[in-house]
Amino acid sequence: MFSKDTYIRRRQELKKLVGKGVIILFGNNESPANYPANSYAPMRQDSSFLYYFGQHRDGLVGVIDIDNDEEWLFGDDIDVEDIVWMGYTPSVADLASEVGITKTAPMAQLTSYIKHQTSALHFLPPYRFDTKIQIMDLLGIHPSQQKEKASLALIQAVVKMRSTKELQEIEAIERACDVGYAMHTTAQLLIRPGVTERFIGGQVDGIARSLAQGVSFATIFSQHGEIMHGNPSDAKLEAGRLALCDAGCELDDYCSDNTRTMPVNGKFSQRQLEIYSIVEACHDYVLDVAKPGVKYMDVHLVVCRLMTERLKELGLMKGDTDAAVAAGAHAMFLPHGLGHMMGMDVHDMEGLGQIYVGFDEETRPNLEQFGTNCLRMGRKLEEGFVLTDEPGIYFIPALIDDWKTSGHCKEFINFDKLETYKDFGGIRIEDDILITKDGCRFLGTKRIPYHPQELEAFMATNN
Repeated sequence: MFSKDTYIRRRQELKKLVGKGVIILFGNNESPANYPANSYAPMRQDSSFLYYFGQHRDGLVGVIDIDNDEEWLFGDDIDVEDIVWMGYTPSVADLASEVGITKTAPMAQLTSYIKHQTSALHFLPPYRFDTKIQIMDLLGIHPSQQKEKASLALIQAVVKMRSTKELQEIEAIERACDVGYAMHTTAQLLIRPGVTERFIGGQVDGIARSLAQGVSFATIFSQHGEIMHGNPSDAKLEAGRLALCDAGCELDDYCSDNTRTMPVNGKFSQRQLEIYSIVEACHDYVLDVAKPGVKYMDVHLVVCRLMTERLKELGLMKGDTDAAVAAGAHAMFLPHGLGHMMGMDVHDMEGLGQIYVGFDEETRPNLEQFGTNCLRMGRKLEEGFVLTDEPGIYFIPALIDDWKTSGHCKEFINFDKLETYKDFGGIRIEDDILITKDGCRFLGTKRIPYHPQELEAFMATNN
């Protein structure tokens, strides 16, 4: 939690941006894993509620009445029976006071409070089913209509505020990135033939649980790097293959998100190094071109051009580079976007609608073209934005077969040579970057090894 003044200032700014009406921000409730008393732990609070109200306790709703300049925290105090099991919990009034709010009431009074309002009611798109039911009970809006009925003015105000990170937020992200360093270097030192994916994935998760609040998303660890979300399996790592680790943590309510790809036996083969060096160059090129005023869609496209040029040198692509990128031929190898916003959520604010978070009136998504339609971040960059830089090259057998059969982009792809890479897997290198006044920089005080010689040398320290 930040200082009381932080939350007071944020709520005042939110009032100015929304202008009028009553804002309702729903906190999260405990979520049962398989029966009511066995909850997923620790509870994850809603990020926007945290941003403006700062409290992690379940069962809270924050209300900001712009027209009457009132702020409320609704929730029920914990009774003695719960204290026996869970320990002492501050009263709702005490929680409110910690963030500069003087008006509180039991949750049962929220319905009456809302029914007496004549002003416009603002709420964000819900993503949990219990919140959807709560909104239906409170406002009479069916869950199927809540996304379209959510307040555009509130969405835009929250996106504007949360997109530009304060210094204290950047410091929190840097601390999370330092735990990310420990997570990834642990994996790099454990990788060797015969070790299971599940074992290494579990060790990575253990670091996040030991040094932070936990993981910021389900850890991806697999020697099938061509699978974007390859969760750890019981498969044993095999010599000659590549292992991809995509993992991050949450610390002090902010996230890290990094990816590294390592040779299982500690040394890249020549073929692996050729592909890896392309991803490395694309990853590093972002530091040269990402800066305030530049559209991240344009950064994505120049990276795609660089990747296409280098793949042409290996004989995997052919033809005019600009025409190939315009046709989306590069998506055979890079079927996702270059990166996404990051902050309190690892895909920051994605639940509010990607069209509002990653795009603006000037920059709109291309939803028709495969690959480009997965670009989560395309808007013009501003100082204080935090986003990921994560190019990759993947050889996906099913996609290769599909495009080869249909002849899609055959003028730009050498399918005969591509056939010989079906057993390759995939490579991704990802870091978190901060847009600065004049450019950008990596976040975190330590850099997880990724340059080939450096990575091989580091992995050898445990052999």
